Amino acid sequence: MNQFSRGQKGKLADLGSGHIFNVDVEIAANGTSVDVSCFGLDANDKLSDDRYMVFYNQLASPEGAVRLNQSPGRASFAVNLDQLPASIAKLVFVAAIDGAASMRTLGASSLTLGSALRFPWSGADFGDEKAVIVAELYRRDGQWRFGAVGQGFAGGLSTLLAHFGGAESGSTSKSAAPVPAPAPAPIAAPAAPRVSLSKITLDKRGDKVSLDKRAGGGYGRIHVNLNWNQAAIAPPPAPSTPPPAAAAKGSGFLDRLTSMAGDLAHKAGEMANKAQASRKGRTGIDLDLGCMYELTDGRRGLVQALGNTFGDYERDPFIKLDADDRTGAAANGENLFINGERFDQIKRAVIFSFIYEGAANWSVTNGVVTIAAPGQAPVEVKLDGGDRQIMCAIALIENRSGQLVITKLAEYFQQQGTTSAHELMDRHFGFGMRWKTGSK
Repeated sequence: MNQFSRGQKGKLADLGSGHIFNVDVEIAANGTSVDVSCFGLDANDKLSDDRYMVFYNQLASPEGAVRLNQSPGRASFAVNLDQLPASIAKLVFVAAIDGAASMRTLGASSLTLGSALRFPWSGADFGDEKAVIVAELYRRDGQWRFGAVGQGFAGGLSTLLAHFGGAESGSTSKSAAPVPAPAPAPIAAPAAPRVSLSKITLDKRGDKVSLDKRAGGGYGRIHVNLNWNQAAIAPPPAPSTPPPAAAAKGSGFLDRLTSMAGDLAHKAGEMANKAQASRKGRTGIDLDLGCMYELTDGRRGLVQALGNTFGDYERDPFIKLDADDRTGAAANGENLFINGERFDQIKRAVIFSFIYEGAANWSVTNGVVTIAAPGQAPVEVKLDGGDRQIMCAIALIENRSGQLVITKLAEYFQQQGTTSAHELMDRHFGFGMRWKTGSK
C-alpha cells in the first residue's frame, strides 16, 4: 500500500486503484465528537447541489455513488466514481470537531483509499482549527486523481459548507445558483433542498424532543441505529438467566396475542444460553438492539433478534429489526425501522439494548443510538451511564395525540435472583406482561 504525506498527489490508475472502493477515515477523537463528511463539488469547486453533501444527516448522494457508514471513531464512504454525474468534478473529505475542543486534541488518525493508499495525519498537524480538509478526489484530463490535503479551518462544519458555496437550512442566500435542469422551456430547475447541519443530542435522562410530521402527514421511514465500540475488551458478563418468556395476564384475545410474543421470548432465552455457551471465551462486545412495544389497540410484544422476533414493517407492529449477523462486527451496527406512515397504530416503543456477548460494562461500549426521520435533524442518545448491568432501556418513542415524542431513558437493569432484566424493565415501564424463566 502506498503511504502518502500532506500535499502529495497521484493518479488512481498509477496507484493501482479502480473507480470503485471505500474511503475509510479513522479518527482518534480522545473523547470529543468529530463529524466526517464528503462534499461533491462542481468544476468551480462549489457545492452547487446540496444533495452531494454526504454526512450524518444525509447518508448518500442521489444515485448512491457515495454512501456513508459510521461507527465510533470511523467513517467509511463507499465510492463508485463511474456513477457520479459529469457535473461533479471533485469529492472532498472533511472532518469537523464539536464543542470547545480543537483539532489539536485529536490523536493519530488516517484516511485509507481501498488497498491503494493510506494518508496518516494527527492533531499534532494543527492548532486551534475546528475543521480540516483531509483529502480530495478530483477529475483532471479525463482521469481521477487523489490529493492528500490536510488543510485546517478556524470554523466548524458550517464554515466549510459556506467555504464551498453551500447554504445551511434556514439561511436566505446561496453563493452558487442552482444548476438549471435540461428542458425545452428556459425554466431553471428548483434549487436542491438546503442542508440541515443540526443534530439534536439528548444529554440528560428525561430530555425529550418532538418530531414534525411531513407535509401530508406521517413521519416516513424512521431509522433507529445502535453503534458502539465493538473492539473493546472487558471481562465477560456474569452468568445470568436468559431473556425470559412473557405471557399476558388474563385469557382474552389481546392477552393471547401477547402470550404468543412471550413464548417467542422464551425461545429466545434458550437460544441466548446456547449462544453464550458456544461462544465462551470471546471477549469482544456484541450488543443487541430491540424494543418493547404497545400498539394503540392494547397489543404488546417484543422485537429483538433472539428468537427471530424481527417484527414487520408493513404490518403490525409496524416495527422491523434488521438482520443480526450475531458477530457484532457489522460496520453500521444494529438497525431498527419504524413505519412512520402508520405511527397512528403505535402507542409507545421502548428502545433497548442488552449485552449479548462480551463486556458487562457499559462504560467501555461508547454506545450511541441515533433516531432519524426523513428531512429532520437526527436525534442522538448516548449510552453514557450504567455499570455492569446487562440491559439498558435507551429511549422512549411515544405517540402523544399524534405527535412523535422521543425521550432519553438511560435506565439500566440487571436480573435480581430469578427475576430477569427483561422482566424488571417491563415492570418499570408498566407493560404488564407475565414472565416465565427460560431454560438451557
